[in-house]
Amino acid sequence: MSAWWKNKDRDAKPGDPGAADQHSQGEGVNDQEKQANPAGEGCCCGGGSCDQCADAGECCGDGVDAKLAELEARLAEAEAARLRALADFQNYQRRALSNEQEAKVQGRTAVVQSLLTLLDHFDIALSQDHSKATAEQIVGGVKMIREEFIRVLQSHGVGLINPARGDEFTPGRHEAIMQQAGEGVESGRVVSTFQMGYTLGERVVRPAKVAVAP
Repeated sequence: MSAWWKNKDRDAKPGDPGAADQHSQGEGVNDQEKQANPAGEGCCCGGGSCDQCADAGECCGDGVDAKLAELEARLAEAEAARLRALADFQNYQRRALSNEQEAKVQGRTAVVQSLLTLLDHFDIALSQDHSKATAEQIVGGVKMIREEFIRVLQSHGVGLINPARGDEFTPGRHEAIMQQAGEGVESGRVVSTFQMGYTLGERVVRPAKVAVAP
């Protein structure tokens, strides 16, 4: 922008009336340029005019290298965090699987231990002198073992479904295998139970088999 007035100022002779005007015009142009770019705002360094830097390209390159190094450090840190999280999750999966297997083993062990008592009762009954045992004693022994077996089942959360005569028939818990008239029993109610049912918690393991009044 300043080339035209510099050439004219150079060609002007000393004492030429137009020389002073040309010089003033040139200073005005320089002032406009300074206002257009105050404090070197156009400098890529951002802090001052590139004309004031020893090497503007080197100055800008240092800033880029520093930013790149910072990003690489943050990336390495994020990758390390990802690997730690992945290792923790894999360890959690292994512990969860191990705990599940251990819980199953402990559950089966508890059931087996409770059933061993019943087996002991059978062994005691079989070791008796059968020639001296009466029918009542044998039946009494069987009843005792049955009661013990029911207690073992109940200790593991097993419930009995044994509807009484006249109880309301409940689908899902009762299975009607026949219709049977019963004195004093209303239609659709249980007359008799042929086979008890069982539950495990809220789940019906086996419904009770019953006869229902027509």
